[in-house]
Amino acid sequence: MSIKQIAVLGMPNTGKSTFFNRFTGANASIGNWPGITVDLMMAKIKLGEAEAEVVDLPGIYDLRGFSEDEAVVRRFLESTPVHLVIIILNTTQIDRQISLALQLKHLHLPAVLLLNMADEAAKFGVKVEADKIAKHLGIPVLPMSAKYGHGYEQAVIAITDSLQQQEDAITADSLEKCFDCDRQIAAEMRDLLEDAVNTPAQIQDNLTTRLDKILLHPVFGLPLFFTAMFLMFQVIYTLGTPVQEFLGNSLDWFQGIALEPLLGGLPPFLKGFLIDGLYGGMGTVAAFIPVILLFFFCMAIVEDSGYLSRSAFLMDALMERLGLDGRSFVMSLMGFGCNVPAIMGTRVMRSPGLRMLSMLVIPFSLCSARLNVFIFMTTALFSAQIAPVVLFSLYLFSFIAAILTAFLFRGKYPNQEPLVLELPPYRFPTIKQMWLRAWGEIKHFLKWSNRFIIFGVVAIWLLNNLPFGVPTASSQTLSGMIGQATQPLLAPIGINAQLAVALIFGFIAKEIVLGGLAVIYGKSEGADLMGAIANNIDWVQAYSFMLFTLLYVPCLSTVAVLKSESKSGKFAMISVAWSIGLAWVTSFIFYQGARFLGF
Repeated sequence: MSIKQIAVLGMPNTGKSTFFNRFTGANASIGNWPGITVDLMMAKIKLGEAEAEVVDLPGIYDLRGFSEDEAVVRRFLESTPVHLVIIILNTTQIDRQISLALQLKHLHLPAVLLLNMADEAAKFGVKVEADKIAKHLGIPVLPMSAKYGHGYEQAVIAITDSLQQQEDAITADSLEKCFDCDRQIAAEMRDLLEDAVNTPAQIQDNLTTRLDKILLHPVFGLPLFFTAMFLMFQVIYTLGTPVQEFLGNSLDWFQGIALEPLLGGLPPFLKGFLIDGLYGGMGTVAAFIPVILLFFFCMAIVEDSGYLSRSAFLMDALMERLGLDGRSFVMSLMGFGCNVPAIMGTRVMRSPGLRMLSMLVIPFSLCSARLNVFIFMTTALFSAQIAPVVLFSLYLFSFIAAILTAFLFRGKYPNQEPLVLELPPYRFPTIKQMWLRAWGEIKHFLKWSNRFIIFGVVAIWLLNNLPFGVPTASSQTLSGMIGQATQPLLAPIGINAQLAVALIFGFIAKEIVLGGLAVIYGKSEGADLMGAIANNIDWVQAYSFMLFTLLYVPCLSTVAVLKSESKSGKFAMISVAWSIGLAWVTSFIFYQGARFLGF
């Protein structure tokens, strides 16, 4: 039996990803498609007797749009035969979104329309008659709440029935032909809205409007946002540090009770490689998984509550002066997870100048890999009361670096594209949504661990123990020679030879930095490593090291995606050179200034 193809399509902020995760059980992976220049989310599921492959297409506003995401959707529909298209629309904004469903109607593709957030529509006074909309469109139409699951079972039944009726996969009719139907679509939309949709003439006063009066206040809005971010870091430290210590102690216990007795008969070099190199390095990194999980639980609240889009609105006036807009700010916040998908997210920007400038500033976002390094260093060198403040200051430095970069390069990458932004109603994400978001980031972290961290940790251990016959991690080893060679450049910013080696391998992936330090200092236990670092450097050196780690090249994969998305090796090299130069100058000013003041 052949696998049937389903495409999920909708506008941004309609809950499309929420539905996709619920529908597929979050078993999605990344896949390539012929003729498509980007990777798409996909998952295989069983619907009745049929096996189906579900593809999550990028969120778009219009099939005729000029952004890269809209071009990707057009190319997919034109080149990929599908058995069914699932259209997701936000019921509260149906008067502005139904045009997308009408465009799909004129492509003569089999489809099911799901009116998501139907529960919220009633609160806003929006009344929708799904049966009448179905008659206008000629496809099944069902109200639903992807977040809470209301109407979900009925939606799955309708999808399964429609899929069973469609034996052959088909591609879209000519999109150019559809674009000639503008007047017909406008008339059909007017008739549909008059017949099946009733929207209030005036927005009702509700929780969203009341909160917006406070959170979008022209004076207090931004201070409240940064206060919320500061409190988020406080929560991460307060709850995450004890869990992190427990996991670290558990890994140390397992090493003492199982690994060392099991591997005790091996030659010293091989035993050291397996325990001190591989297990010690990986264990140091793995101990931070609870912190990553907690961080993205908090970020899920910021994003899915609707507050993230409002932060874009708040920052738009400042961003506009820098040649950016509020979307650039949102992409920078997305970079807290990983810079790579944030850079890829700039495809929604139509202006080439805006996109290039946004890609230049996103790598300064404090990604989760760097967050691990900073939490470790601040815990080792600062008190529990000061550590969150230090971490928050690095968060502010990332914004300052982005603002400075935009200010200096805005003339090279001009932008005239206006910002169009939908502000969704406030909603608190479910525990399941937060877990799926956090678990997705953990899987991404573990994926990169397998790809880069093992290589980096093993390489550092070998450099630390070769050539044979010299003291481990001494100046006579390969790592010692490399570290000493960097001192003319890095000593003026307080970075010693040991930290220098970790920085060099951090270019591959920042996750390697902590595992590398564990190998370099020969301390597999987290507490011992913190003590070793605290005995070798002071807080000024530690902060200078963190500044440099924050600002210099994020990782090799970020450089690769910068090159592929900009289609310019020169642009990628400009980004690398600028970030390294800014990192060195910033660390130099801080370190030398602190020493001058007697710290």
